[in-house]
Amino acid sequence: MSNEGKKVSVHYTGTLDDGTKFDSSYDRGEPLSFTCMAGMMIPGFDEAVKTMAPGEKKTVVLQPDEAYGPRDEHKVAQLQFSMLPGAERLEVGQDIRLATADGIPMPCKVVDKDDESVTVDMNHPLAGKALTFEIELVDVQGE
Repeated sequence: MSNEGKKVSVHYTGTLDDGTKFDSSYDRGEPLSFTCMAGMMIPGFDEAVKTMAPGEKKTVVLQPDEAYGPRDEHKVAQLQFSMLPGAERLEVGQDIRLATADGIPMPCKVVDKDDESVTVDMNHPLAGKALTFEIELVDVQGE
């Protein structure tokens, strides 16, 4: 049986190697629904759900290439205050949104700041990390 192309609902908890929970549908009180294998989810999560049956539970460990990819140091940029109006008011650790030249929003984190510039990291916060998911398939529509 394949769930490819079907709308599925799952409950899940995601943790890092050290056991730190980074996300859980249980905490929100409702399952996550998506179309399986439609590119809506990270590749390894989609692949894990693809062959599950309703009520089935499984634990998968996804390497970075199956999740948010490796960290890319080219996505860390130092911007002069003159390039980014208001940057002098930003604080290290702050999450901000910049835009690409095409106007596409790019979430990033301020990772350093000095008297003339701010350094931002545009990598996904989970890039470069192995992720463990405990997944429960709640429902499949279109069977």
